[in-house]
Amino acid sequence: MKITRVTTAVVEGNFDWTLVRIDSDEGVYGIGESFFAPGLTSIIRALGRLLIGEDPRQVEPLTRKLRLATAPSASGGGAVLHAITGIETALWDLAARDLSVPLYRLFGGAFRNRVRMYADCHAGEALESIDEVLMSRRPSWSRGGVAEDAEAHWDPVERPGVRTPESYARRAQQMADRGFTALKFDIDLPRAPGEDLHARTIPPAQMDRQVELIQAALEAVEGRAEVAFDCHWRYAPHDALRLARRLEGLPVLWLEDPVPPENVAAMAVVAQGTTTPIATGENTYLAQGFTQLIDQRAVDIVAPDLQKAGGLSEARRIAELADRSYLPLAPHNISSPVGTLASAHICAAIPNFIALEWHAAGVPFFDAMLAGGHPIINNGYVELSDAPGLGVELDLEVCRRYARPGEPFFE
Repeated sequence: MKITRVTTAVVEGNFDWTLVRIDSDEGVYGIGESFFAPGLTSIIRALGRLLIGEDPRQVEPLTRKLRLATAPSASGGGAVLHAITGIETALWDLAARDLSVPLYRLFGGAFRNRVRMYADCHAGEALESIDEVLMSRRPSWSRGGVAEDAEAHWDPVERPGVRTPESYARRAQQMADRGFTALKFDIDLPRAPGEDLHARTIPPAQMDRQVELIQAALEAVEGRAEVAFDCHWRYAPHDALRLARRLEGLPVLWLEDPVPPENVAAMAVVAQGTTTPIATGENTYLAQGFTQLIDQRAVDIVAPDLQKAGGLSEARRIAELADRSYLPLAPHNISSPVGTLASAHICAAIPNFIALEWHAAGVPFFDAMLAGGHPIINNGYVELSDAPGLGVELDLEVCRRYARPGEPFFE
């Protein structure tokens, strides 16, 4: 079997969903997904030239070949590693399809066939859509909410009725009613009027308000769902630690990314200074990056993004590293059904798993992207089948309908 084509398509969801397809001369193909980045599809197409004529079932050697060919670009993460991750996922899907086995079987079997999902509830309302450089846009499926003259970056200032205790409680109840037993809310966005985006501080009044929002969400679903809260790397260690200590005694599932990701020592100050669980990892790459987090005791809940961290094999290695220190995984996930299902297969195949993120509650065609249009999330869980590979086929007509203008569509 030989690889004949490596192609891409970009679907405009609430983010750019960059899909990778690898075709073989025997008619077997695989699908993967890469985390968005500027120039991503060009990188994928360039890397694809290195794979033409290769046996697609040689997943690990081919992934190593791509990393060696792009060193040092891929060693620290970024767009090149995003591209390699999507390609590697497509190779695994193809290999599993060729063997007529579900993807999780190639990773040692399933600890569970139902993968628990956690619903990202944003700030009490749905995020609409942003592109690869975080510019707001009005996609064809939007039902309003993104102004034509929206701010250039994903840095919204709150509007009346948004980011209130009532909106947090209402959204938490809505998602719990849909069967989700785990939720997540933003507590740093949208910004309060007059809040300094760059200072990394939390003024006392703002912290009081954050705690009020957190309490409202927790109380709204007490006994029904656990709730985590996201800081988006916004704060200095001192202020992040003050916030984390204010939450001690509350049943917070975790506090996510309280300080910038590039400074592991700063994250360790927070993680070691509070009993509130600290989650991080979505901007960390490869097992080597997670080794630093784990060895320096800078994380309680490991949260890699499996569309960018280096591939599904690398995700398995990250899970093993975490398991040696008795740490659980809760992968970050803002992807389409393709990336969501690829992540779900890994989550099924590792023992130390809490929940997988679902970020697309506001995208009306999420399930329609798959042939048959059947929901892949039922009562807060993805139920994996014995179907080959990821277990689904794309509905190409739907995907093309919502494709990003100007990008190739599997061509």
